Amino acid sequence: MTDHAFSATERAAVYRAIFERRDMRHFSGGTVAPELLQRLLLAAHHGPSVGFMQPWRFIRITQTALRQQLHDLVEAERVLTAQALGERADDFMRLKVQGLLDAAEVLAVVLPNGREQHIFGRRTLPQMDLASSACAIQNLWLAARAEGLGMGWVSLFDPLALADTLGLPEGAEPIALLCLGPVEKFYDQPMLQQENWARREALAGLVYDDTWGQASNLFSA
Repeated sequence: MTDHAFSATERAAVYRAIFERRDMRHFSGGTVAPELLQRLLLAAHHGPSVGFMQPWRFIRITQTALRQQLHDLVEAERVLTAQALGERADDFMRLKVQGLLDAAEVLAVVLPNGREQHIFGRRTLPQMDLASSACAIQNLWLAARAEGLGMGWVSLFDPLALADTLGLPEGAEPIALLCLGPVEKFYDQPMLQQENWARREALAGLVYDDTWGQASNLFSA
């Protein structure tokens, strides 16, 4: 324990948010109060970013017709993804992959144009703008869980079609459609694990010492 650690109760709350966060697909309508949504977005805005470039832009979808357009884009990609999955196509089509029409709020997350001007930390790894924005999304996700709200990250869409639908400037890229709002309950485990689509990997098999494939001594005890 260090002098800078949170109290035991505070630490437990942080870990609870991490372990109980779920990629939600089932929403119960309702609303998110403006002050709460602002608080959640502020949490996202305090995510770490390489070179402090803050490459996240949020578009709040307020029009029902626009939500329907986004839903249709996702459904089109869902069919194409199923076709690409081959023998797992039928299983995939039975999964609920989005809640765009049911969630209280829908947010599009976009990487802005002009990102090439930021080279601090990105000269050899330009994708760090995406990594930074993912950190902002994770902040929003954890804060939402702490507030009792569900959130789901939808990435099934043609980015060019979505960019056109949202009127994005040339060079801007959409990376996520976020469904946010009240839920009846949170999944007991990740939905894809619950539906036997995939399982969480054992951590010990993903941590190496010094070189690729060298099993870590951290888990040998």
